[in-house]
Amino acid sequence: MEKIINIILRRYKETFESKSFKANETIFYEHDKCDHIGIVKNGEISIKSYFADGKEVTYNTLKTGQMFGNNLIFSSRPFYRGDVIAEKDSEIIFISKETLIDLLMNDQEFLMAYLSEQSDFSKTLNFKIKLLTISGAEDRFVYYLTFNNNKISFKSVTKLANELYMTRESLSRTIKKLKDSGRILVDQKTITLMVEK
Repeated sequence: MEKIINIILRRYKETFESKSFKANETIFYEHDKCDHIGIVKNGEISIKSYFADGKEVTYNTLKTGQMFGNNLIFSSRPFYRGDVIAEKDSEIIFISKETLIDLLMNDQEFLMAYLSEQSDFSKTLNFKIKLLTISGAEDRFVYYLTFNNNKISFKSVTKLANELYMTRESLSRTIKKLKDSGRILVDQKTITLMVEK
């Protein structure tokens, strides 16, 4: 995932400017037009929506080397479907649509790295679709652990619940039940699925 940013810094360091954002700062609002892709140079951002009942849904969380806007910029309706927010102090490299087309046409290594990132995004999207089709809280959480090689680190139950599209209360009950039954091991901010050998 960091291959694209490495190419940018190695070959085009003087070409692109980066912009810094403070933690909790909104980079783009839902319905803003997407005319650049963003690459996280450092930090962490998320894409989320807020509903009238106060519910918050996180669609994606991006870390160093990952892109956003790349699935919108060539769309017939290139508008953000959620707020893009800096989760921590972050630095973003922005590339315009015109420059992106030029890079894709003239730099084969960049093209391959870009296509690889798009493929990885498709895999993640398929995972999230399948996650949402699993209605049982335990089954959904176990599937999530399995997808992440049976071990995850998390900052808070609330943030983890958002990633799983569950309520905090439901996830807390699920974690307790799985822990009590010995199916998972919880160690501070790490959860490990106990796989039978």
